[in-house]
Parts: sequence; C-alpha cells; structure tokens
Amino acid sequence: MEKASILLVDDETAFLDAMKRRLSKRGFMVETAESGLDAMDLLEDRHDGIEVVILDVKMPGIDGIETLREIKRKYPMVEVVMLTGHATVGSAIEGMKLGAFDYLMKPADIDSFTDTVMEAAGKRRQQEQKIIEARMRAITSRKP
Repeated sequence: MEKASILLVDDETAFLDAMKRRLSKRGFMVETAESGLDAMDLLEDRHDGIEVVILDVKMPGIDGIETLREIKRKYPMVEVVMLTGHATVGSAIEGMKLGAFDYLMKPADIDSFTDTVMEAAGKRRQQEQKIIEARMRAITSRKP
C-alpha cells in the first residue's frame, strides 16, 4: 500500500520536527502545523491531498477537540488520529466519539504510530473507492 499523506498538528516545534523527519524517512508525505488554526488553513488549501491528520489534544488557542469538530464538519473524509499525553485520555476518547479514527499516547512508538496512520489511510481509501464505484453504477445505469 502506498504511504499516506499526513498533516501533523502539535504546538511543540521540536516534536513536529523530529516526527516529520522520522515519518519522511519511512516514505510518508508530511505537512506540519503548530496550531488548530494553522491546520485548518492548510486543509483549506490541501484537503484533497491530506489523508490523515495527527492532532494533539492539548494546544493553546483552539484545542484538538475543537479542531477535530471543524475538520469533520468541513472535510469528513479526512481521518483524524488524536495524540494525547496521559492526562488527556478522556479528551481523546471524547474525540473518538466525535469521529476520530483512533488515539495514540505520547510518546508514541514509531511502529504503532505508522501502523495506525496506515490503517486510517486505508479506511479513507476504501471510502473513496466506494464513492467512485457508486458514481460509476449511477452513470452506467442511466438509460439513454
């Protein structure tokens, strides 16, 4: 399976830089944003090119939960994985109820991180394929 395109959102610049390097070395296309607002701006321009958003729960300004709500409202096909520290597991679970694909604990093991990203990307790709197939059925079933 082709590697996923990711938007990594976290207010910790050192974490963003390190994860971008690690994921890029593994073949992922990685964009970064340091806030929920930056993430929404980037998605506005590139939502078709981003399959999975990795979203920190705790951020100043618009937090991860509010950002998740906006992503799912505007771009429902984008899969979101919540990233949380031990103190915010309740928020991550709330995120799951709001449509997040999964949540990961910080610091995340890189293998489980990449596995979860690929599962989320796989789900999105399956949904896109179903939409394409439904459109093709609708086109081919039209009477001339």
